[in-house]
Amino acid sequence: MQGIGKMALALAFVTPALAQAPAINSGGVVNAASFAAGQPITPGSLISIFGTNLAAALAQASSVPLSTNLGNVQSVTFNNNPAPLIFVSPNQINAQLPWEVPQSGTATVVVKTSSGASAAASVPLGPLSPGIFAVNFGVGPAIAINLDGSLAAATGSIPGLPTHPAKAGDYIEILCTGLGAVSTPVTTGAVPTSLAQTVTTPVVLVGGVPAQVTFSGLTPQFPGVNQVNIVIPAGVTPGNAVPLQLQVGGITTTNQVTIAISGS
Repeated sequence: MQGIGKMALALAFVTPALAQAPAINSGGVVNAASFAAGQPITPGSLISIFGTNLAAALAQASSVPLSTNLGNVQSVTFNNNPAPLIFVSPNQINAQLPWEVPQSGTATVVVKTSSGASAAASVPLGPLSPGIFAVNFGVGPAIAINLDGSLAAATGSIPGLPTHPAKAGDYIEILCTGLGAVSTPVTTGAVPTSLAQTVTTPVVLVGGVPAQVTFSGLTPQFPGVNQVNIVIPAGVTPGNAVPLQLQVGGITTTNQVTIAISGS
């Protein structure tokens, strides 16, 4: 009996635990820029899925067009449409919601890995669900780019990145997602091959003041990312944390995403 006990103990150390199937959190499918709970997601936009056992390890896409499998994640489907994958990890997957998914109603989401498939989750769909990308996702300095390539944030405020405040009259480029249909068809997982403007132009507020929008469309650099170009309006109170917001489709994005505005 003593020998059997020792053998059982040894086997406990060398036998791997059975891999578990992925599970999607309740309410765990959200806009990848805002992480806003309770809002619909929009075809063509980038989304994040939160859960457990979603992937065996962290893996990131390395090329465009994006693949629909990554690491040990064999597929993520919305109404049986495979989603291109950007990033996978045990607790989070970032993907593009396929353009083929309807703009209203609900979608059924299933994550399939080499360990099995998740239970289907239902997520609401909408034609517009804006979110501005920020350095810390949903809060803090926005990915708002000055003409010289620096971020419109307080000078030296983001380690490793060039930053300086914008001022009235400056042009900046805002990276966001969830702005819906565009003027030119785009293949899911790919970037546009010609100018793709959004059918609906958002209102952009800088410190509550409407800004002139000079372009709203898809960026040519990365699938699912919208680019909104604006002119910083006069009359904005200067500061290092001025709210930057989008208004479209009855949704106003959080005032916790900010840019820096100088007084001169």
